[in-house]
Amino acid sequence: MEFQKDNTFFTGRLKSMSYAFNGAVKLIRTEHSIMVQFSLGILMTIAGFYFHISQTEWLCQTVAIGLVLSVEGLNTAVEKIADFIHPNYHERIGFIKDIAAGAVFFAAMTAIAIGLIIYIPKFI
Repeated sequence: MEFQKDNTFFTGRLKSMSYAFNGAVKLIRTEHSIMVQFSLGILMTIAGFYFHISQTEWLCQTVAIGLVLSVEGLNTAVEKIADFIHPNYHERIGFIKDIAAGAVFFAAMTAIAIGLIIYIPKFI
């Protein structure tokens, strides 16, 4: 079956959104790193309600959670493409995967810093 692009604005956007939603569900169901990050995002959301964080804190926390999940998803895509192109270990592929994982590390460290800035004062 050949792919046919839907050029209508409304139905085309709906199809794109359904593909994106299905991709997010696949990530959450199949990738352990996303499962961990998603679970932490849920815990931080619960903590936000518990500690009655401000609107600005909610914005920062939401951006941090979204950033980590997004970068983790892109890292997974890079790893899957790299494994498809070169299934065996290759030094260059390993280098590419390490760089993608480094991007996740930066996002996660940023999210941790934001979490500490928001929640440490709640405990003091």
